Amino acid sequence: MKNPAPAAAPAQAKPPPHALLRLRIAAPFLVVALIWGSTWYVITGQIGEAPPSWSVAYRFALATPAMFALALATGKPLLLGRAGHTLALALGLFQFCGNFNFVYRAEEHLTSGIVAVMFALLMVPNALFARALLGQRITPRFMAGSAVAIAGVALLLVEEARAAPVGGNVALGVALTVGGILSASIANVIQANETGRALPLASLLAWAMLYGTAFDAALAWATAGPPVAPGGAMFWGGAAWLALAGSVVTFPLYYGIVRAIGPGRAAYNGVLVVVIAMLISTLIEGYAWSTLAAAGAVLGMAGMLIALRAKSAPGGAGATGEPPKNPNHDVKEQDG
Repeated sequence: MKNPAPAAAPAQAKPPPHALLRLRIAAPFLVVALIWGSTWYVITGQIGEAPPSWSVAYRFALATPAMFALALATGKPLLLGRAGHTLALALGLFQFCGNFNFVYRAEEHLTSGIVAVMFALLMVPNALFARALLGQRITPRFMAGSAVAIAGVALLLVEEARAAPVGGNVALGVALTVGGILSASIANVIQANETGRALPLASLLAWAMLYGTAFDAALAWATAGPPVAPGGAMFWGGAAWLALAGSVVTFPLYYGIVRAIGPGRAAYNGVLVVVIAMLISTLIEGYAWSTLAAAGAVLGMAGMLIALRAKSAPGGAGATGEPPKNPNHDVKEQDG
């Protein structure tokens, strides 16, 4: 009896195109990067006509009702419960008060592109806080990439100090930026706890912005006195752009990207944001590139890419990692 002829090997399916090249991913990816890349420069127009704290308060006073409207329009429940409101209160304090008040003040001393580059290092404190609070491990590759990125940013800051005008305070600008990074990082990590993952993101953000606006107004009144309301159209146009485009539009788009391709590849958005911010700083703010600055930028970008490609690196905004193995976990964390 003849042996049956071996079955033909099944034709191998072509690998799917890279996720970032698909239009439904690439379009929002580029929109988010363009908007967030522009916000660093727009902030510089917010700190001349009004005290920084009042500028931040006006931004989130505009953003808060729009975020509530978004939550309602997408059918998200606004009831958070006691634990949810406690988390929203903390997010309002760290993300929408501390973070932005530090950043607005930092841009009084540093060009917007430099602040953006420093903020791209948010992945580093994210990793450390996630390790301490959530037990997430840090890989050697992530540590190596972060070290390279920090070295690159250090070169950029050395050049910034050399080019600073007489009387400029680069050190204070760096310290304020670090304060903003730490505030944002704390917010990123605490929202990844069990309470945060169980809440709709749009609803959580709406309440957090409301609490943050109250904190901003209290801080502004304590440090700068009664409200100062600029009359210039440029100021209010910038505030509206930061509130609506820079906050309400981009968050849903970004988390849609995270849901589709995972937090690891979505974190590449932060690298593109830096490129756009530095380009805007060069064209509009007159940032002058030297050999030292160019070397710092190359090192910084290379280090970020190395760190972001690390397997099982800490998750969260500004950090990277593989998509969660549990699909239910993924949906809860990124809802909204």
